[in-house]
Amino acid sequence: MAVPPATRFETMTRSAPSIAALATACALSLAVAAPSFAQGTDYSRVEIRTTQLAPDFWTLEGAGGTISVLAGADGILLVDSQFAPLTDKLVAAIRRVSDKPIRFLVDTHVHPDHVGGNANFAQLGATIFARDQLRWRLEHPAAAADGTPGKPAPELALPVVTYNASLSIHIDGEDVRLLPVVAAHTDGDTVVSFPGHDILAVGDIFRSVGYPYADLANGGSLAGILEGLSEIVDRAGPATKIIPGHGPIVNRDAVLAQRDLIVLVRGKVQKLVEQGKTLDEVIAARPTADIDARVPGATPQTADRFVRWVYTEVVANR
Repeated sequence: MAVPPATRFETMTRSAPSIAALATACALSLAVAAPSFAQGTDYSRVEIRTTQLAPDFWTLEGAGGTISVLAGADGILLVDSQFAPLTDKLVAAIRRVSDKPIRFLVDTHVHPDHVGGNANFAQLGATIFARDQLRWRLEHPAAAADGTPGKPAPELALPVVTYNASLSIHIDGEDVRLLPVVAAHTDGDTVVSFPGHDILAVGDIFRSVGYPYADLANGGSLAGILEGLSEIVDRAGPATKIIPGHGPIVNRDAVLAQRDLIVLVRGKVQKLVEQGKTLDEVIAARPTADIDARVPGATPQTADRFVRWVYTEVVANR
């Protein structure tokens, strides 16, 4: 497969060497500051929490991203697979609600807390669906912050069906819609719509805990996050259940609030940049101070990571 098309951010940085250096440095720092993907977690102690949203629909939470489970007479469709060491526990939780075969697995984005169990579920017979860019990044992972080359995913972990336009899977009386979002949290994001259930599974484009962020090293962008949040809002009605990549299930008002938060902080950072402030000075100014208490699960680390990301993209767009 060819290299994914350049995102706005990548195109912009190539034309401005000094900004490119800043963006690269910030992307690496974001990669370090980003969730550690449960490094050092004792998976034997992880418990899987099952929440029923409809007679044939559940979510599973353990370590990593929330999994959606549609389970009916035709079989089971999963959204995301968490970490590989949790597969046995996840399958046990699935078997408590359905004995049907696990037929389909949809990846929302490339991070290992969402795709780590891919190979295991493929061995169980699941066909994996994801964006073209996600498959490419599994085959060509970004280097670690210390320059160590990434390790390509095994063949079994790779999506078998890839797409860059909307795609439907018809199962269990539901017309499941896979909706690509060009470059938001990463450049391979998918929103999964279950219109018959009035449910959207949105991966890490939206998280209901902590501050949002885009993974610049994997093609994410601030503009894309805002567009992705807007698309989620546009597709959600007043009663739609929105399943975030992490955190409690919410409605469209929470997504709107996060979009407004990003715009607010971007405006504050823009003013500081116009005053000639450096990255360290912007972080020290604490542009999120008056909203930290209103962000569930926010920490100083996630606030600083958020500001660092916003600063990088504001400077790149000057």
